[in-house]
Amino acid sequence: MQRPAVLTVAATVLVLIYLVPVYWMVATSLKLPADVFATPPDIIPSPATLQAYADTVLSDPAVWSGLRSSAIITLPALALTLVLSAPAAYALAKYRFRITGAVLFLLLAAQMLPTISLALPLFAIFSQYGLVDTYTGLIIANVSVTLPFAVVLLRPYMGAIPGELLEAARLDGCSIVGAFLRVGLPLARPGLIMVATLTFVMTWGEFVFGLTLATSDDKQPITVVLNRFIASFGTQWTNLMAVSTVIAIPIIVVFIALQKHVVAGLAEGGLKD
Repeated sequence: MQRPAVLTVAATVLVLIYLVPVYWMVATSLKLPADVFATPPDIIPSPATLQAYADTVLSDPAVWSGLRSSAIITLPALALTLVLSAPAAYALAKYRFRITGAVLFLLLAAQMLPTISLALPLFAIFSQYGLVDTYTGLIIANVSVTLPFAVVLLRPYMGAIPGELLEAARLDGCSIVGAFLRVGLPLARPGLIMVATLTFVMTWGEFVFGLTLATSDDKQPITVVLNRFIASFGTQWTNLMAVSTVIAIPIIVVFIALQKHVVAGLAEGGLKD
């Protein structure tokens, strides 16, 4: 068997392995509670039922409140991350400052910190400014994680922008900001789409900040609401998997819609210095 065929088979097997938990999540959400632990397990739900979706997604106000909160947190955090990371990455890539190395080191170090180690200090700081249990505080907390990640990923794209094009834009009358907006951003489009997609996934699925900084039920994101189906006296598996499936749908849709851009962005970013 030729090497390309071997690689294709190996990649297919890996994809199937990764898809098994996703399929099992969806299949469990379509089962009756009594069939979840059937022996041998039912690979295909029989009979299939949407009762779990009716009991949770359609009937539980907490689920809709969680989805609304997640959207209110994710979309502004995504916009802020892109607005702040693009010029920051451009400046670090195109201009040499004495502190450039230190800034890059801090950005990389920030990504190594576990989220829980940031949540507690942020809670103490936000308590002094009335930001605990507010969407503003949750947005800022998420941006504190996604922004260093986005700057590090975007910097190679900004560094690969030909200086001649930027200089030509300056000669045509553009300011430094104008050259960045008219030339830099369009050329960095693959990187921006990749960063936007990964930022959306990170923020939509964030749990720790939602648990520690949102003290009221109406502010908690859907990931925290999901935890309510895990109780001390038993887990509501069908309901849990139904809500998990709903949470996964936006991520799946985004990746399907932007798959080519994300793959191209990751490939190009890996080849740039």
